[in-house]
Amino acid sequence: MTTSAERRAPRTVEGVVARMRALGAALPPRDGVAVFNRVYLAVTEEVGRRLADGYFQDPAATEDLDVRFAARYLAAVDAVAAGRRPPACWRPLFQLRRHPGIRPLQFALAGMNAHIGHDLALALVDTCRARGVEPEDLEGDFDRVGTLLTGLEERIREDLMPGPDLLDVADPLTHLVGSWSLDKARGAAWAAYRALWGLRALPELTEEFVERVDESVGLVGRFLLTPLPGATTDEPAQSSGSSTGAISS
Repeated sequence: MTTSAERRAPRTVEGVVARMRALGAALPPRDGVAVFNRVYLAVTEEVGRRLADGYFQDPAATEDLDVRFAARYLAAVDAVAAGRRPPACWRPLFQLRRHPGIRPLQFALAGMNAHIGHDLALALVDTCRARGVEPEDLEGDFDRVGTLLTGLEERIREDLMPGPDLLDVADPLTHLVGSWSLDKARGAAWAAYRALWGLRALPELTEEFVERVDESVGLVGRFLLTPLPGATTDEPAQSSGSSTGAISS
């Protein structure tokens, strides 16, 4: 069944923020999707603020990309709510969102992995096609968003990592945090985007490429969500007012 939220897909960053806020209000705070949603919401709000202050060279194109990017996450949310299967990259997060042995930081990383690893390249291609531009026309502002996100991983550690009394230096979570990089994920997404742009006249190869990326990203997500010893439901969940950054286009 199609929901009213699905019929009214956001067309502006402001609309995306409103949808994410509504989604967050409807989910239990410790739900894995809620954890990722709070992280993503914070950076989307920041991008929205920067769209109006001259930070971006082409704010209209940046907003278009940001909305198309977010729409893929929201479509996965809607698919699950309607009883449909989301893309393979998103399935680990939705399947394990209530697992008591998975820590909040793992949920955040799994959401980032799915969204950047799969959705970002597709959103970039969609934006190029819709605006009639080439990849290099988006590169400058893509990098500017990356600059905004420089401190993301450290802020996530501070907000979502258990305190020193709960986390030993040899804890497996420490290894997981070091095994996934926002910067490298964005670099891989840009490379995938360039490859897809080059394959745009070959639909069969494009479809196969996207399918393989989707499956590979989903596999990494499942590893990131490996239940860890020592995880407890007493660990603090990120508050809705956190200043934690998040992924964006």
